[in-house]
Amino acid sequence: MKPFNELRIAICNDHAGYDLKRTVLDHLKAIQVGTVEDFGSYTSESCDYPDFAHPLALAVEKGEFDFGITICGSGNGISMTANKHKGIRSALCWENEIASLARRHNNANVISLPARFITENEAKGMIDIFLSTDFEGGRHQRRVDKIPY
Repeated sequence: MKPFNELRIAICNDHAGYDLKRTVLDHLKAIQVGTVEDFGSYTSESCDYPDFAHPLALAVEKGEFDFGITICGSGNGISMTANKHKGIRSALCWENEIASLARRHNNANVISLPARFITENEAKGMIDIFLSTDFEGGRHQRRVDKIPY
């Protein structure tokens, strides 16, 4: 796993995820992540999550970023949108163990956070775990290889 200062992270949100994204951006700065690009939304005004999730997913899929972080009210819609991209494995996470398993067993490259259902500290903890956990490979690789259809 790369050290935090070498990671390239893409982040996006909808209106419901705007406040949590601001906290997450501060956290990424505090843990000294190398590169962070904000794909929007840039306000808490009502907006459509696909407008931000698709550009983020495309950039992660192309290898421009190591990981993506998506945030919306439930985490579902924005994750579903990202997962429409063949090279994306977006995992909706609401607790530390889910974030760990998403990396260890599923080789997730995008973490989706449900802003209306987690605290700021829970989000920071899951991000730390997600960004520092390696994929185990082995039997899990066979399963991950079967995901694209």
